[in-house]
Amino acid sequence: MIKSRLSAATWALSVVAAGAMLVGCSASVSAGKSDPELSKAKLADTVAEKLAATTGQPKPDVTCPEDLVGKVGNTGRCTLTASDGSTLGVTVKVSSVQGSNINFGIKADEKPTPAAS
Repeated sequence: MIKSRLSAATWALSVVAAGAMLVGCSASVSAGKSDPELSKAKLADTVAEKLAATTGQPKPDVTCPEDLVGKVGNTGRCTLTASDGSTLGVTVKVSSVQGSNINFGIKADEKPTPAAS
């Protein structure tokens, strides 16, 4: 099977066409903390799945540098890296927390950053 390779610009256009604000839902609990926490790996995977499902494109390479603490209003940043090396920033914002479930919205930046030469 051949997977299409997309630039961050293509992803940006796909995300804007699908609607810039998307909603995702995941859960994770860290022991010893009062607020649930979603690991950076699970957060990146969930963001990638939601972008792929919303845009109808293959699952992108997404990385998130920090865990997401489940507190309403908390934000985080993730990065989508395209096969050409260009990147697209994605903001994650916690909209609600229900027990250990963290509900959050994702919003992709409008413009990608070109690959370094």
